[in-house]
Amino acid sequence: MKMKEEAVSIKAPKFSTARFTIIGNAPYVQNAFPQKAKEQMKAKQEAGSQAKKGNKRESKDFQKCYEEAQHISKEGWNGIPAPAFRNGLISACRIVGFKMTLAKLGIFIEPDGFDKNDGTPLVKITKGKSKYHESPVRLETGVVDIRARAMFEEGWEALVNVKYDADMFSLEDISNLFMRLGMQVGIGEGRPDSKKSAGQGWGTFDLKNK
Repeated sequence: MKMKEEAVSIKAPKFSTARFTIIGNAPYVQNAFPQKAKEQMKAKQEAGSQAKKGNKRESKDFQKCYEEAQHISKEGWNGIPAPAFRNGLISACRIVGFKMTLAKLGIFIEPDGFDKNDGTPLVKITKGKSKYHESPVRLETGVVDIRARAMFEEGWEALVNVKYDADMFSLEDISNLFMRLGMQVGIGEGRPDSKKSAGQGWGTFDLKNK
């Protein structure tokens, strides 16, 4: 039986890169998952049935918690998780009625390096230093706890490279989405688009020389 032949034409991907210099108009707060907490969770799971709820609780080293809250690259510089920008751009699509499922296929962030502990892609913070910050938080159990986090005061800067599908977005589209990310979505802890709250007014930014 003779097979019917059909010509299939798939357009080659057409990607472009947009570069944005951003400056924080509010503090940016980091809360990376502590390495010690990972080790404790792993040890508890490895212990299995031998793990007991009545185990003695260790004292908390707040300075250590602050240090582990930061994202440090293999080269030693502070960075912002690249997924924070990508997720934020995708979330901003809701505001303008663009399908988030499509945006997930057309927007990517080019990292400057990777986290020395877990390999998270990072965007380098080019201006600003972290400082110790304490915040009261309410756990799911209802208990109030104190958490040490890393805060970068307003004026922090970063250079973000956004790789996008030029058949889906124009440069103007990406620029406008990025402005919305900075104004309405934010990045890090206490951002306006926080999943569990309305945010603390942190993590917003402007485009420099826009």
